[in-house]
Amino acid sequence: MTFSWQKGHGTENDFVLLPDHDGTVHGDLDPSFVAALCHRRRGIGADGVLRVIRSSAAGVTSEAEWFMDYRNADGSISEMCGNGVRVFARHLLDEKLVDTDRFAVATRDGDKLVSVGADGQIAVDMGAFSIGGYSEVRTSEGLAVTAREVHTGNPHAVAFVDDVEQAGTLLTEPRFDREVYPEGVNIEFVARRGPGHVRMRVHERGSGETRSCGTGACAVGIATALADGDTARPTEYRIDVPGGTVHVTLDENDHVVLTGPAEIVARGEMEWMA
Repeated sequence: MTFSWQKGHGTENDFVLLPDHDGTVHGDLDPSFVAALCHRRRGIGADGVLRVIRSSAAGVTSEAEWFMDYRNADGSISEMCGNGVRVFARHLLDEKLVDTDRFAVATRDGDKLVSVGADGQIAVDMGAFSIGGYSEVRTSEGLAVTAREVHTGNPHAVAFVDDVEQAGTLLTEPRFDREVYPEGVNIEFVARRGPGHVRMRVHERGSGETRSCGTGACAVGIATALADGDTARPTEYRIDVPGGTVHVTLDENDHVVLTGPAEIVARGEMEWMA
């Protein structure tokens, strides 16, 4: 099989994009194929795969023409990816698959409204969120902290620490309460840097530590507002991640909006021999 691919990133959270507009190239996207593409020594290398497919071809009921079929680096399916949807939107814009700077993208977490600013930054209305209680997470190096449950399309456990380096190497998944998170969880370690400004690191389920996580940044913004008792709307937080900076806004409708950069950095053709 020979197929086209592109490579993009949002604050260094990187993805392989697979244009498959009518769903005739990649079928059901075998998990082993996705994992091989994402392998950083044997494949192209990425934190995940974004298949670019029409909603109708994917069997998705949506007013949005394009569906973001997102897979984690291990091939597992994920509901949503905040950095991924910005990279997906950048691809649609660059390839002229949309003709406006404001459009919707279909995802497994519903349609997400995208808008492009004059500075090229891409904002995504990630929609409503939900919050839960507290549970413990523990790193393999012995750090045990209390984390807040936040759902922003994906499940997150947000833990505040004095310094994000306390999380250690994050080479292995921290332990968490599987009764609270039966389908796994993304775990964020957060340190304050000033008013409305925090730094975070994240271990993503199915991918390991990544340079950035969009839904995780949203969860961090929400958890920080809760911890601060900040009920004003809109309110904005700057979130520094290892790969750069994104901004999270809680708007008047209590939706969370993620704004940040996205770019396509490479493209090519690949022959795959199963």
